[in-house]
Amino acid sequence: MNKLSVLVAVAALALSASPALAKKQLVIVVKGLDNPFFEAINQGCQKWNKENPDSEYECFYTGPASTSDEAGEAQIVQDMLGKPDTVAMAISPSNAKLIAQTIKTANATVPIMTLDADLAAEDSGLRKTYLGTDNYLMGYRIGEYIKEKKPNGGTFCSIQGNPGADNILRRAQGTRDALSGQKGLPALKGEGGWTEVDGCPIFTNDDGAKGVQGMTDILAANPKLDAFAIEGGWPLFGAPQPYRDLFKPLADRIASGDFVISAADTIGDEVAIAKEGLVTALVGQRPFEMGYKAPSVMIDLIEGKKVDDPVFTGLDECTKDTVDTCIQK
Repeated sequence: MNKLSVLVAVAALALSASPALAKKQLVIVVKGLDNPFFEAINQGCQKWNKENPDSEYECFYTGPASTSDEAGEAQIVQDMLGKPDTVAMAISPSNAKLIAQTIKTANATVPIMTLDADLAAEDSGLRKTYLGTDNYLMGYRIGEYIKEKKPNGGTFCSIQGNPGADNILRRAQGTRDALSGQKGLPALKGEGGWTEVDGCPIFTNDDGAKGVQGMTDILAANPKLDAFAIEGGWPLFGAPQPYRDLFKPLADRIASGDFVISAADTIGDEVAIAKEGLVTALVGQRPFEMGYKAPSVMIDLIEGKKVDDPVFTGLDECTKDTVDTCIQK
């Protein structure tokens, strides 16, 4: 056999062997790769891969470059569902309705679950389970921290992400319910003593700098504002220095409870900001745990095992006095 024939034979052998070497993909699609929250999910996914090197499955993490790219996420979901090595998918929908329509259009045959953010209730039949935070409870706790400091009520503004993100809408509803003592009000106009000021909620599209600018504008228009309910930690972890610059002049008011900032998440600079006394309370999620658990849940779904719906991952709650012990290890 001449040298050329040997090379051809080796190449043919490699090609014939490659399908056997390829692993089945347990795909996680997040809202955007520019968010440290989702990077924590990726780290959990990669830990699962490291602990399961001999598995026939591999956790594969992906998403659009920006969390504001709702159409990009939908396209990735559609593309990944069309790949033969995708055997299950976990999605964090940026726009719940758009992702639901994408799943319908793709006519997916593999198990689909949601992660971090869910589909709307009417579309829940499109996925097998939801893994992540109890978002209503998270928002309710954000509201309770505000109410604890200001039991007689006041004025507040809610900082939210994408208008179509089901998880954030659930948190905002939980906050309103906690403050008002009533269920399901779309906005507060004095109920429970609380009123949402004009211009709120502010939708940041998960952009920290946009969140800080929005809060700056609200404070300029409402210098006696009593509270911010930040339903995602974007301003704190996405623009930590501008956030500090905005609220350092209000540190005494925050310390006394005269002005309250109750915020979601405990990632990036958030815990340090709590230690500095520039946020009243943090109600944090456990994104690493979400990414670590998702592959095992997807495998259970593939194998037809019973999986609870939902599967909640718990909360970590931090104040200035508890920052050294508040995060689950």
